[in-house]
Amino acid sequence: MTIQELMQKRAKVWETAKSFVDTHEDKNGRLSAEDTAAYNRMEQEIEDLTASIERQQRAAERDKMLSQPINSPIVSKPAQTAKEKTGRASDEYKAAMLGALRSNFRNVSNVLQEGVDADGGYLVPEEYDKRLIDVLEEENILRALGTKLTTAGDHKINVAATKPAASWIEEGQELTWGDSTFSQILLDAHKLHVAIKVTEELLYDNAFGLENYIITQFGKALANAEEDAFLNGDGKGKPTGIFAKTGGGNVTAEVAAFIGDELINLVYTLKRPYRKKAAFIMNDKNLAVLRKLKDANDQYLWQPSLKEGEPERLLGYPVYTSAYAPADAIAFGDFSYYNIGDRGSRSFKKLTELFAGNDMVGFVAKERVDGKLILPEAVQILKLKTALPASGK
Repeated sequence: MTIQELMQKRAKVWETAKSFVDTHEDKNGRLSAEDTAAYNRMEQEIEDLTASIERQQRAAERDKMLSQPINSPIVSKPAQTAKEKTGRASDEYKAAMLGALRSNFRNVSNVLQEGVDADGGYLVPEEYDKRLIDVLEEENILRALGTKLTTAGDHKINVAATKPAASWIEEGQELTWGDSTFSQILLDAHKLHVAIKVTEELLYDNAFGLENYIITQFGKALANAEEDAFLNGDGKGKPTGIFAKTGGGNVTAEVAAFIGDELINLVYTLKRPYRKKAAFIMNDKNLAVLRKLKDANDQYLWQPSLKEGEPERLLGYPVYTSAYAPADAIAFGDFSYYNIGDRGSRSFKKLTELFAGNDMVGFVAKERVDGKLILPEAVQILKLKTALPASGK
């Protein structure tokens, strides 16, 4: 049927439905169960006809659109939707920074004045800074698992030290009062830097990927130093690590060996809310031992990853390894409670005179960062009484 025929039929059914109601309603305006069913069938027919009409109308519009010539000329100017980048995000600033690097900072454009800091360095362009952070996260497991904050000054984190408890009382009995107390954890800013030397020949060689080289090398060096501190730091001039004796996770037990029962105890020592996002962190040396562990049914506790990019699992929980994790300890917990505070942006600095006699130029990358576990109970640590022997048994 054509669209016109369908519309005529729909109108006819609607008139019939209205007439049906007028002739079958009782004095209170109600229909019997049988009449209601008949009226509902007419309503459904109207809806089906409406759907058929709309479907044919869409098909007609589609036919009209597809019948248009495909090579019709463009007569209007494309809309400019991209927002112009400004400041350190601009292409001009990026090009000026790269030019300054390649010219030993002899050609410093005025555009870089926006990024000059108090000690003579130059703030990394925003695109560089983001890519450098990408390198840090890829190389540093705690940056991927922890909570990252960007701070402009000392960052105070309020932590509930005690919480009120509910209690049952009889009708008319006096209320009992509890106190909520709070403590504060301060994220400071510890300075971390990495320095490299580059020959003038490489600086002047346009074929050399100076930009990628500096970002990659600086990123890896900073990430390695960060991961070591985030795991083992004592808080003196550096972040406080997960395995730190003071400020780190709770030591659950000291055992003679990492066996299945001890690992199960470690998992269930952690409170249930933290187990929802929990994971293991351990040294690579422990993998050879843990991969051989079996349960009572002779099934391996270790579960290899089934997808690329996903971590392997132990007792159903993800396992992350680090060369900086102590070989005599395993951490299990929700590492999102490890807070990492980045103070401002990272910066470059040139050292032209120090290596001038060797025709080399030094570059320094600096950052200020701190890290602390704000809830020690969120991470439980299983320690060995003695370090693993060389055989791994």
